[in-house]
Amino acid sequence: MPLTADRKKALRTLGHNLKPVVTVAGKGLTEGVLEELNRALEDHELIKVKLAVTDRELRHRVIGELCEKSGAELVQEIGKIALIYRAAEKPDARLSNLLR
Repeated sequence: MPLTADRKKALRTLGHNLKPVVTVAGKGLTEGVLEELNRALEDHELIKVKLAVTDRELRHRVIGELCEKSGAELVQEIGKIALIYRAAEKPDARLSNLLR
């Protein structure tokens, strides 16, 4: 179910002070990057991803592929930083960026 505009606004507010926890570099979406992305989403639910990709069109495609493969939704994209969200199956209040 897609995020509503109000929900995206609330998530952007929560994500404002977050630091990127996953970086996609020159090798793109490797298996290791996808594993770390899934672990981070399961732990934190709302994360920032830094993309070290200079071409804007390629960056958009990588973000789309990243969201598709992880089952996450793009909340916001500013420059080389993407804020993405995926609800955890069993949220941990100590780790979740939404429950703190």
